[in-house]
Amino acid sequence: MANIETKVQELLNDIIVNLGYDLYDVIYVKEGKDFYLKIIIDKQNGSIGIEDCEKVNNSINDVLDEKDLIKEQYYLEVSSPGLERLLRKEKHFISHIRTKSSY
Repeated sequence: MANIETKVQELLNDIIVNLGYDLYDVIYVKEGKDFYLKIIIDKQNGSIGIEDCEKVNNSINDVLDEKDLIKEQYYLEVSSPGLERLLRKEKHFISHIRTKSSY
């Protein structure tokens, strides 16, 4: 599944950046009997709202369908990292350290 996450990240990163957001993370996971592709976005100055998620969803949905990287049926979920953001990658830890050291 990590390979799918990497491929999706490479496919979508420029699209999301051009919309004015950061691609914080991509998570492809099976929950129960269903698969979910979770696209987590962030932005430098401000919080992510439902309009932001909708904008990104509308911009990436057709691209994902066209490239057909995921053979299983899945649910696409676009969200923010939230207050309890998951630190999974080195860039997350580095960003978190910088943020905390500025207090």
